Amino acid sequence: MIGRLQGTLADKNPPQLLVDCHGVGYEVDVPMSTFYNLPNVGEKVSLLTHFVVREDAQILYGFATAAEREAFRQLIRISGVGPRTALSVLSGMSVAEIGQAVTAQDASRLVKVPGIGKKTAERLLLELKGKIGADLGMQPGAGPATDAQADILQALVALGYSDKEAQAALKALPKDVGVGEGIKLALKALAK
Repeated sequence: MIGRLQGTLADKNPPQLLVDCHGVGYEVDVPMSTFYNLPNVGEKVSLLTHFVVREDAQILYGFATAAEREAFRQLIRISGVGPRTALSVLSGMSVAEIGQAVTAQDASRLVKVPGIGKKTAERLLLELKGKIGADLGMQPGAGPATDAQADILQALVALGYSDKEAQAALKALPKDVGVGEGIKLALKALAK
C-alpha cells in the first residue's frame, strides 16, 4: 500500500496530478480542496494517499490532510459510493462541512454536490452517522485535550455510543482522569 508521496509536482491537470518521486512519475487523483492548495509546478509536494486496486485499474488518490483521507475512506465504505463520488463530495464540501451535515442530518447540503441525488444523500447521512471520526465532525479545539481523553472517547465509540454521546460523557469527566477510571465513570454516566 502506498500511504504517502513526497516529490516534485511535475504537472497539474484537474483533478489529476503527476508527482515525480526520484524519477518515477505517479499519477494521483485529488479532490479540488487539495488541488487548490497545491504549490506551483516544479515545487516540492507531499500528499497522503489511498491506493485502489481494481480488476481493470490501479488508481492512487491523494489528499492534503489526514482528515480528508479519512473522510474519503469512510465514504467509499458505503455501498454504491465509489472513489469518484467520494472525490466529488470532498471537492464540493470541506471535511468540517461533511461532519456538520452528518451531525445535523442535513441532506440539502449534500444534494448541492454534483452527482449526489436526494436518495444518495440520505444514504450517506444514514451510513456516516456515528461512524465519522471525532476529528471530522468537530470544530478545531473541541476535541479531546489529552491522550487519555482521546482513548476514552475511542473506547466509548467502539462500544457503540455515538460521537455526540461520547463527547457529552467526556465533558463530565475530570480532566486528569486515567483511561480505565474514565471509561468506568463515562459508562456510569451514560447508563443513567
